[in-house]
Amino acid sequence: MAAKDPARQPLSRQRILDAALAMVDREGIDALSMRKLAGELHVEPMSLYRYADGKEGVFEGLVELVFAEAHAVLDADPEGESPSGRGEIHRIGLALYRVAVSHPHILPLLTGRLITVPLVRRPMSVLRLPERVLTRLRAEGVDDRTAVDTYRAFSAWVLGYVIVDMRAVVDEPDEDDPAYRYGLHQLHRDFPRLRELAPILAEGGGERQFLSGLDALLDGLGIP
Repeated sequence: MAAKDPARQPLSRQRILDAALAMVDREGIDALSMRKLAGELHVEPMSLYRYADGKEGVFEGLVELVFAEAHAVLDADPEGESPSGRGEIHRIGLALYRVAVSHPHILPLLTGRLITVPLVRRPMSVLRLPERVLTRLRAEGVDDRTAVDTYRAFSAWVLGYVIVDMRAVVDEPDEDDPAYRYGLHQLHRDFPRLRELAPILAEGGGERQFLSGLDALLDGLGIP
């Protein structure tokens, strides 16, 4: 059977968001416009407004989509939930970390929305994150205050770590000489430690350091 012509596929909110996410992954968040998105979908720009409240509606949908992707990973193996509260926090954290790393251009959108959009107005997939973490902590006998403190520390660590780990350090990717690859020859001499350690900073911390830092937070909060 011949593959469906993309131009003839029915328009839907899911199809619009999938196309928007692919565009942002490929070209960055600033490349997204309703006109360009319509071109990707082979439709008129005005037809998008039946499914999304303009560009802001698409942005909100992208946040929803990224969180839903993390939950899909966790939901795919419900029997794989870790026996300990800490193990489950690891599992949730890694799912979020991996999804965030796979969609790095969405990070500014995620952080901006979490700051500006009230809790009650956030998409269900976003609200499922605190619900999932808090439910597990309460099931482990953690008191209300400590559960909330743990969720706050967990959220801050996941987002903060990803932002730091994904920061741009490489200046000229095609250069082999570290001095030019990292732009060290342009870095002011008032920053000797940055000049010295830029190659290591560029390596990123990865999942090992992510879990190590998360454990340090959980240790401080007394989470077993």
